[in-house]
Amino acid sequence: MAFTAVFKEVPEGYIAFVEELAGANTQGATLEEARENLREAVELVLESSRALAREEIGTARVIREPLKIAG
Repeated sequence: MAFTAVFKEVPEGYIAFVEELAGANTQGATLEEARENLREAVELVLESSRALAREEIGTARVIREPLKIAG
């Protein structure tokens, strides 16, 4: 699965977000800086989502398995 990164040029540089992942947005003075910041933002959003899910699950018995999505 691949995500769609969107980069919008603004007077200060670029704003960036991922269409498929709410909360993954950032900015950068250059396109390369915006790309790197967006990679980091995606990692942080996914880490945060995992932490919240594990907190909600608590000590309940669950099954975790990889989920692959073919596009």
